[in-house]
Amino acid sequence: MLTPHPSPTKSPKESHKTQNLAHKKRVFSGIQPTGNIHLGNYLGAVRHWVDSQDEFENIFCVVNSHAITTRQNPKELQQKTYELAGILLACGIDVQKSHLFIQSQIDEHAALAWILDCNIPMGDMSRMTQFKDKSSKNPKNINVGLFNYPALMAADILLYQTHSVPVGEDQKQHLELTRDVAERFNREYGQCFIIPEPMIAKVGARVMGLDNPQSKMSKSAKGENHAIFLLDNPDVITRKFKKAVTDSQSGIVFDEKREGLYNLLCIYEIFTHKSRAEIENEFVGKGYGHLKTALAEVVIESLRPIQATYQKLQNEQGYIKSVLDKSADAIRPIAKATYERAKELVGLI
Repeated sequence: MLTPHPSPTKSPKESHKTQNLAHKKRVFSGIQPTGNIHLGNYLGAVRHWVDSQDEFENIFCVVNSHAITTRQNPKELQQKTYELAGILLACGIDVQKSHLFIQSQIDEHAALAWILDCNIPMGDMSRMTQFKDKSSKNPKNINVGLFNYPALMAADILLYQTHSVPVGEDQKQHLELTRDVAERFNREYGQCFIIPEPMIAKVGARVMGLDNPQSKMSKSAKGENHAIFLLDNPDVITRKFKKAVTDSQSGIVFDEKREGLYNLLCIYEIFTHKSRAEIENEFVGKGYGHLKTALAEVVIESLRPIQATYQKLQNEQGYIKSVLDKSADAIRPIAKATYERAKELVGLI
């Protein structure tokens, strides 16, 4: 594993942190700073990031370079980038245990992506289902970056000699491409990359839209009652849950065929940490209104400390920037070492 030695200028506390991380498996995760972070992002990814900080060496990235595959307002993109970083910190990302940085701060991401681009067959890239989906949704903005952004995603992961990547079911294809290109590169040029493994949460990995339980909760969905955003106020959260789609049947039970109800129950299960039997027993003889009210209350209380911390951080923009800069400085040597190795292997000077 291409882990740089601790700098002699580091404090004893920083050196101790590096030594503690050295024996842990390294995990990489990224999230785009477009739209607003919602309950699906939190339950499917961020919550697991926070809970795993003692177990793994985590590298968390605000992948702003991925965001420009669709046209962005530059000032708004910068604002959203720092906003997302603040929310992640408010959710519990601990910079004493994990790294949190902005993708565009480290140039090796784009540089390695070019080397990978030159080693990924067109056929492999053209099979990426998300490209087809995004192209159909934005037919006037089908650009080269949108087509080959899986190469940049692969570079994000491979740069840090990543052992595992938390992914949703819909992202497994991209990780499979990353694994394929890494294995091919190692075989054809020489050992360079660790082959990353997927990490998929059993519960909460796929939170569905409240207005359409057949569609994954999304930042880009138009419906005003589609998603619960982490910064929604209590009245908005209550209204959205009250309008959540269920069905005309009776009885509150975990039944995957009753998609709307099942989605709400899974969210309740995650936030309350109760067993499915306990939850079903809690709502025996009660209607959907009782479930929706109870769910709104538990979500509001769970998000309250996150929202309070976020508001405090908004008054400390200098702190957020310093945290991001320090993390980027700490992991840049890893990215540089990997890129230099790949560059040498393919014959670049």
